[in-house]
Amino acid sequence: MSKTIAGPEIERLIQLLSKLPGLGPRSARRAALHLVKRREQILRPLGDAMAEAAEKVRVCSNCGNIDTRDPCTICCDTARDQTTVVVVEDVSDLWALERAKALNAAYHVLGGVLSPLEGVGPDDLTIRRLVERVAEGTIRELVIAVNATVEGQTTAHYIIDQLADFDVAVTRLAHGVPVGGELDYLDEGTLSAAMRSRTKI
Repeated sequence: MSKTIAGPEIERLIQLLSKLPGLGPRSARRAALHLVKRREQILRPLGDAMAEAAEKVRVCSNCGNIDTRDPCTICCDTARDQTTVVVVEDVSDLWALERAKALNAAYHVLGGVLSPLEGVGPDDLTIRRLVERVAEGTIRELVIAVNATVEGQTTAHYIIDQLADFDVAVTRLAHGVPVGGELDYLDEGTLSAAMRSRTKI
C-alpha cells in the first residue's frame, strides 16, 4: 500500500496528470513537482489556459475538428482547396498531416473507425455528415487517410460504398516503405503493400 507523501491538492494533481497519454505515475509525480516548484511561471498560466480551453474549445459542426470557433479555422480558410477533403480517424491525425504540410486541403474527422467488437457502428461516427458534405456537390476528391488496420480498411470500404452514387473521386494514402526505412526491418504486410503499390520511376 503506497503512502500519501503530499497534501490532497498535490495528490489530485498527480492523479490527473497520470491520466494523460505518455505519463505514468512516476512521470506524473515529476511533472507535478516541476509545476508546483514553478507556480508563477508555469502552473498558474497553465491553469488559466486550461480553464479558457475548457470554456471555449468546441467541435466544428462541419468537419469535426476541434477549435475555439465553429466552423473551425481550417473550414473558414479560403486559401485551402475546399474541393479536396482528407478523411481522418481523429483530430490527432489531422494535426499530424498539417505538421507535414502534405496537402493544403479541407478535412473530415470521423471520430474513430468501425469496430463491431467494440460496439462502434456507422452511427457512432460522422459518416452521415461526410455523405451530406459530398452531396452538396462542391467536393471533387475524397482522400481516405485512415490507419492501415483491419478496422481502418473496413471503415474505408464502408465509406466508399456510401458514396457509390456520387460523382466524387475517392483516393487513399499509399501504403508501403516509409521514407528512410530499411527493408530488413519492415514487416511482411508493409513489404507486400509496398510491392503492390510500386510505381514507375
